Amino acid sequence: MQRPSTSGINVPPAVTDLCITVESTAGGARGQRVRRAITRLFSDAMVRTSPTTIAVITGDIPAMWLRDSAWQLRPLLALAHDHEVYEILASVSRQQAEYVLIDPYANAFNLEPNGNCWHRDFEDQSPWVFERKYELDSLTCFLDFALRLQHASKRTDHLDQRFAQAAELAVEVIAREQQHDFGSYRFIRENAPPTDHLGRDGYGSPVSYTGMSWSGFRPSDDACTYGYLIPSNAHAAVVLERLSRLPDSDFAGDTLKLRAGKLSQQITAGIADFGTVTLNGRDIWAYEVDGLGNSLLMDDANVPSLLALPYLGWCAKDNPIYLATRRHILSAANPYYFAGSSAAGVGSPHTPDNHVWPIGIAMAALTSTDAGDVERALLLLEHTDAGTGAMHESFNCNDPSTFTRPWFSWADMMYVHLALRSIGASALAD
Repeated sequence: MQRPSTSGINVPPAVTDLCITVESTAGGARGQRVRRAITRLFSDAMVRTSPTTIAVITGDIPAMWLRDSAWQLRPLLALAHDHEVYEILASVSRQQAEYVLIDPYANAFNLEPNGNCWHRDFEDQSPWVFERKYELDSLTCFLDFALRLQHASKRTDHLDQRFAQAAELAVEVIAREQQHDFGSYRFIRENAPPTDHLGRDGYGSPVSYTGMSWSGFRPSDDACTYGYLIPSNAHAAVVLERLSRLPDSDFAGDTLKLRAGKLSQQITAGIADFGTVTLNGRDIWAYEVDGLGNSLLMDDANVPSLLALPYLGWCAKDNPIYLATRRHILSAANPYYFAGSSAAGVGSPHTPDNHVWPIGIAMAALTSTDAGDVERALLLLEHTDAGTGAMHESFNCNDPSTFTRPWFSWADMMYVHLALRSIGASALAD
């Protein structure tokens, strides 16, 4: 890949027109917030890395997460029918494919092979790899974004041979980790807190075969307590099933599609057999299980999450198990649900106690059966930004002036998704 440009990407006219529509429909102040978030995404987060690829940094960290970039760009799928917008989104999809081919076990990548890293955890760590925490959602988000782009645009230009190779590798790794063993992946980080390394000499807690796929780390980049992360497995089942249904005219050969379909079925069966817990007479989905009888009941604002299951395509908003799960995680029963004088919502062990995440607030509204929750969430986010005009990673639910990360582009774009939903302009992104 060529040395990246730092000039950003020009905002396409169709995106500018959408910002104008938001301003005229939802009001100038809200429209200006949307415009600022999108402009900053294009000017400061997007970097052209080659004539056909674009990287998207997560915000105040100069690296690209496969997960974050997929969700940062999802609201723009609303305009995927526009040629210029499609070409930009396709370039990001191609960049994701290149990263998967470099290292399917890595979660974050540099924009060039400069050796920068959060921590060098592997002697043979690629100079492209910023961090090599294996998170199942890194692979599922790569597939999700490409397949949603194909569906929204009705184009398959980005589903080229490199994507086919990356998709085959992703499916291979997801299948391999159904039988997590000492030969597949090990992560040790010396002198790190428990959330930042895997126990049992780097292999993680014991698991038994369930049909689901193992993940070392969560979407928060924190270590899993138990190896089968239910939201990420649900997401895997969805994207693998979509991959299996691609038309014969597209890149995927019969072997890949058949393997993806079978893997989706195995994961779905594993969730059905091991992923629910009966609580107060109702079944709810656990956050993590190990197939040995242990389960963890919680949720984390980072996506994939239990709260986000309808957003991921796993279930309908009115699914009875989802509704029971939702009631549980949006209550004090979830150790990472916080309520204070300024806000209430889902946080994360990744951030301090009493810190709620704008991503979680937005997701609660996007997955609600009450349409009024979208407007309520927008108002809440607008009044808890500490006067910065931008969304943060998290903020104190009693004092929004105390927050983490001054610029978190993913959170900005979740606000944009809410704003588009509020004016009925998010259909292709939903």
